[in-house]
Amino acid sequence: MTIHNHRGKELIDAVRAFNRFYTRQIGLIDEGLLKSRFSLTEARVLYELAHRDGLVASDLVRDLGLDPGYVSRLLKKFEERGLVERAATEADARRASITLTPAGKDAFAPLNQDSHDQVSALLDRLVPADQDRLVKAMRIVQDLLGDKPEPGVPYILRPLQVGDIGWITRRQGMLYAQEYGWDETYEALVAEILAAFVKSFDPKWERAWIAEREGEVVGSVFIVRKSDHVAKLRLLYVEPSARGLGIGKRLVEECIGFARAKGYKTLTLWTNDILSAARHIYQAAGLQLTEEERHHSFGKDLVGQNWNLEL
Repeated sequence: MTIHNHRGKELIDAVRAFNRFYTRQIGLIDEGLLKSRFSLTEARVLYELAHRDGLVASDLVRDLGLDPGYVSRLLKKFEERGLVERAATEADARRASITLTPAGKDAFAPLNQDSHDQVSALLDRLVPADQDRLVKAMRIVQDLLGDKPEPGVPYILRPLQVGDIGWITRRQGMLYAQEYGWDETYEALVAEILAAFVKSFDPKWERAWIAEREGEVVGSVFIVRKSDHVAKLRLLYVEPSARGLGIGKRLVEECIGFARAKGYKTLTLWTNDILSAARHIYQAAGLQLTEEERHHSFGKDLVGQNWNLEL
């Protein structure tokens, strides 16, 4: 259809101008996305495989709007490079689920980190009020043009902002009191840990991820530098209203990817025996329980557990 009226042409030209501007901003016209060996489509497929379980080729075709033959060739290339592997699904032996291999995860980690750093640099050029305006404008574009939310990602991860420290301290204190009967000493400990994180924060070696859903904070996790070779995962939590969305698993995976990209050799954390959901996440991520010790804290007798992941 050809649009002849002046206003229609102005609108089309404005949208096309924005498209050209944004593709330049995020490097989509470069030969490799983020100066990597992956194209934009290849990187997006790796992203889907890194963040969604049980995917089959038809899921990628449907959700990304790709040609089936192209997806088949792309996955075959990934297999030949040792980045993905396939296994028959329980529901249908003829359908193979696709997962990243350890080599695939290692290839995706720096790409994911570079993407995060690139957007962080874009946002750093703006004052906080303009950052909020930009994100709201992007959400409006998604709401107006999107048929449905992005598959499997009904939340966003963002850096720490002013107000988050107080919120996380309050919510963790309240949740652990409600769910486990811990007393106010745990809230005091969270406040101490977060105050120390802010005071000594080194952006080259440390990071915070805040999970936000519909404008509300629903989870967080922190990476703290212990030494040149050891990073500590601290204060993982997910709001009850957001559990079951894979946020906890995603937060831990972000920590592991960051730690590997920065050259840490070991990721370590302390937890306790009553946090069964968190323990399952750590085990699935490959962290190994190294020792246990019983002590009294937070108004309870607890078994403290030390976990390590050799990176």
